[in-house]
Amino acid sequence: VFIAQSRASGSHRDVEDEELTRIFVMIPKTYTEEDLREKFKMYGDIEYCSIIKNKTTGESKGLGYVRYLKPSQAARAIEECDRSYRAILAEPKNKSSESFEHDYYSNNMRQDLRGNALPFCMQPEFCSFEKTETRIPEPVSKRLSVVSRLPFIQEQLFALFDLVPGLEYCDVQRDPHTNSGYAVIQYSTAASAIYAKYKLHGFEYPPGNRLTVIFLEDGNDSSE
Repeated sequence: VFIAQSRASGSHRDVEDEELTRIFVMIPKTYTEEDLREKFKMYGDIEYCSIIKNKTTGESKGLGYVRYLKPSQAARAIEECDRSYRAILAEPKNKSSESFEHDYYSNNMRQDLRGNALPFCMQPEFCSFEKTETRIPEPVSKRLSVVSRLPFIQEQLFALFDLVPGLEYCDVQRDPHTNSGYAVIQYSTAASAIYAKYKLHGFEYPPGNRLTVIFLEDGNDSSE
């Protein structure tokens, strides 16, 4: 998608440029550049890896860059690497790196506080990160509420949520006064609903319109 947008934008830049081949990742502070290369070389040919360090102490900030030779390799790394790395396409170098790092870190922290992202310590190598012991568990269920500024089309929303196995039904409703979209989604298991919320909360559908996905009480014991 990023490559297609680049070609359609009318610019004459080479689509193999750094904007499409460099990814930004969150890593354990113990990682070296060699560790970073080792973890990401399976997705393609790496031109370079770099770890962002504190200018005063020289310690790793737990953030790094990986640049591939091809955009397709960077895209594969973003899609297939462990979600704990929070991999995204890096901002072009003409944007302040510190501003980008701050925005990236802030966004991921907000996701964590909403209970919308997998904790690092699900992976043993990430357990050097601080844990939020006071986080209140979010009540979960097999049923989800989906809200949008724009109305939904039943078939399209069903197809979107059916990407997660176990979809039982998708009930689209519309408020004639506000023209906003509202739907109730139900899965066969809470695990499927949790995964769907994790993947699709904040998803832009259609582009520019973010979906809000929350759990709905279904009367079952959420401790399961």
